[in-house]
Amino acid sequence: MGKFVLRTLPSGIKFDLKATNGEVIATSEVYSGEAAARKGIASVMKNAPIANLEDQTVADFVPAKHPKFEVYTDKAGELRFRLKARNGEIIASSEGYKAMKSCLNGVESVRKNAADATIVKE
Repeated sequence: MGKFVLRTLPSGIKFDLKATNGEVIATSEVYSGEAAARKGIASVMKNAPIANLEDQTVADFVPAKHPKFEVYTDKAGELRFRLKARNGEIIASSEGYKAMKSCLNGVESVRKNAADATIVKE
């Protein structure tokens, strides 16, 4: 089972979603406080399992409805994904991946781990 780890930073608070093996599979923006971060976690838990997949790496991709995972290529040429809520806000994003298969495995790991993840403070 995955877990959301809340971390306090000088600029606010953020969370990482970690898989059962402890690897970070998605991270949040920096929130102003813990209550806002917990709302972000609730949104990831609710949206990740039902999110559509939009592959922006292919020409003429068809935009998917929110909530959705957007898979894209970053400026460094690595593959990444971001999870957008029903309102279009980015609620979690990934690290860079070298291979599409690894990126898609990351998406599936978020789907699997987010729904029943525990929440801990670091």
